[in-house]
Amino acid sequence: MERQAYILHQVNLHNKILSADITQHINVSEDTIRRDLQDLAKDGKIIKVHGGALSPSYHNGHHSKREIYAYTQKKIIAKKAASLIKNGMFVLTGGGTTIIELARALPPSLHATFISGSIPALFEYSNHPNIEVIAIGDKVAKNSKITVGLEAVSKIKELTVDLCFLGVNAISLENGVSDNDWDVVTIKKAMVESSKRLVCLTISEKINSQQPIQVCDSKKIDTLITELPADDLLLQPFVHAGITVI
Repeated sequence: MERQAYILHQVNLHNKILSADITQHINVSEDTIRRDLQDLAKDGKIIKVHGGALSPSYHNGHHSKREIYAYTQKKIIAKKAASLIKNGMFVLTGGGTTIIELARALPPSLHATFISGSIPALFEYSNHPNIEVIAIGDKVAKNSKITVGLEAVSKIKELTVDLCFLGVNAISLENGVSDNDWDVVTIKKAMVESSKRLVCLTISEKINSQQPIQVCDSKKIDTLITELPADDLLLQPFVHAGITVI
């Protein structure tokens, strides 16, 4: 069914969807969307949660290459991102499948300090032979496997890091970086403010998309990394806006 295919694509693309957003976009009743979500959940394609749905790979943290949406593109992004990290740097990251690939792409010889509240990312960093790992503690949001809450925000605000790598849910020049989870947005806002250089990681399909809650405007973005070549036409507006595109 075309409608269910659309819903599944949105879940894979944005990791999490809200039923109300989908209802608005395709102009059908919430009951219809609820039934679609139940069907997709029954087939194991999504995880149904209150008010929406999650991607299984995003929720589970451990996933095979086949389960990760746009795996090849994310590997390219991770390799580009890893090239920015130098010995001695303090690096702050969120979570998500692209960040996990970044953690796996780090060269064994790298000596740096990685700070995160993402449980899957912390696990990957702790497997690295020469990386110091600092965990930001607080309540864990079960959906995103990221620590959220006032204590986590307070700890992040105490930091001044060399690089902040942010996996983004949606991005555009007009609306900046946006997301659909209030707790995660609160954490990401603090991360943006605590970094000397903000690096946004995204597959190109998310460019010129928007979610309900803004994380930061595009003026805050120092570097944008996608799987595309830096001279791709889709990326030129960001280049003209003064953002370094890799």
